[in-house]
Amino acid sequence: MAQADIGLIGLAVMGENFILNMESKGFTVACYNRTVEKVDDFINGRAKGKNIIGCHSIEEFVKSLKRPRKAMLLVKAGAAVDAFIDQLLPLLEDGDIIIDGGNSHFPDTIRRCKYVEEQGKLYVGTGVSGGEEGALLGPSIMPGGSPAAWEHVKPIFQKCAAHTDSGEPCCDWIGENGAGHFVKMVHNGIEYGDMQMICETYQMMRAGMGMTNEEMHDVFAQWNTGDLNSYLIEITRDILAYRNDDGTAVIDLILDTAGQKGTGKWTAVAALDLGQPLTLIGEAVFARCLSAMKDERVRASKLLAGPTTEFKGDRQAFVNDLQRALYASKIVSYAQGYQLMRAAAAEYKWNLNYGGVALMWRGGCIIRSVFLGKIKVAFEKNPQLENLLLDPFFKGAVESAQAAWRNVVTTAVQMGICIPAISSALAYYDGYRQERLPANLLQAQRDYFGAHTYERVDKPRGQFFHTNWTGRGGETSASTYTV
Repeated sequence: MAQADIGLIGLAVMGENFILNMESKGFTVACYNRTVEKVDDFINGRAKGKNIIGCHSIEEFVKSLKRPRKAMLLVKAGAAVDAFIDQLLPLLEDGDIIIDGGNSHFPDTIRRCKYVEEQGKLYVGTGVSGGEEGALLGPSIMPGGSPAAWEHVKPIFQKCAAHTDSGEPCCDWIGENGAGHFVKMVHNGIEYGDMQMICETYQMMRAGMGMTNEEMHDVFAQWNTGDLNSYLIEITRDILAYRNDDGTAVIDLILDTAGQKGTGKWTAVAALDLGQPLTLIGEAVFARCLSAMKDERVRASKLLAGPTTEFKGDRQAFVNDLQRALYASKIVSYAQGYQLMRAAAAEYKWNLNYGGVALMWRGGCIIRSVFLGKIKVAFEKNPQLENLLLDPFFKGAVESAQAAWRNVVTTAVQMGICIPAISSALAYYDGYRQERLPANLLQAQRDYFGAHTYERVDKPRGQFFHTNWTGRGGETSASTYTV
């Protein structure tokens, strides 16, 4: 019986395409699906004549794999992953590898990695980004898990991943246990932010300036040749130009309610758990929630008044301001995402290569852009960089965009147009650059009603004080103090 270099369970869109990708790079691949009819359909269809082995049982699937066996799952995140792990483990030998390539939540990957390693096997939790096309032609791959597994999966993953123009694979080892899926989660959160900011820019053009789809198409086409060059700007350009056979613009037919699969929410929750101000991605998630309240918004639109200001400025100048505001906000989004990764690395004892992460996102994935090359350079120059905003390149870029950025936010407020992600990015920037914030008053309030104590500017950090604000509270204070 022919032996496969790797096996993959799950013949949905991503699974089929990634199998074809691996086979096209010279690897023999075994495949299995719980609904075995899908295996036959695939083998007799897209996989016909290729070095792909169809299997009708888990036992047959495992027997078809070369040692150390590499069994990859591309199934729905959650219970299905655990179920397949439990089916595979009794059939595998020590040193064999289970790979989860789905969108699993990183705490589940931490748990599964420990569980599989306790059984003497190795585990890899890897993010795979790029959608259907990326899976087929070369995705961004973000593996983490058991370090000993990397040497065995590296040749396959790096050959099948997207590559930069200089030939570097958009795949490298991220770190232990859940690190790969955590970085993929942050990628998806940044994706939420990028998409929301582009939508807000579109809304300013459409509702604020009365621009046509053709005019907006031309703007995004021009932007895609400069600093904003990216996959999401590119597809926005194409969407705005797309028409049905009858000439109707498809964008105008789409209901304004956005869905989500939860990875953006996971990113925001992780930020809250780690005490990180991931404001932009949080606003992007909430914007989708608000969009889903369509019927309620329609009723509210007939009852709640807002400004009726019309745009009367220089259209081209304002379009240029929108470009600068979008670019500056994008920098903030990545700065926040990288802050979150640094906090997670400290919490979970991961040794993350931040420049390497930017390289992995350079190609194949949804947030791929020329912008990411600048992030890679920033961390190569200073691996201990606290915040992207402190890098000379990004500092200069944001400072040069400030006037335009503030004009866009001010104009949106005056016109009653909602741009929560772009405006929250500016608010974060203004907060981050303040030597003194009003949290002293907040701590006084907490101490007043709950005796939560505070630190003082004239005393060393780590000394805590309580004031009897009313004269009735006594000197007893709370035993915990968290910043």
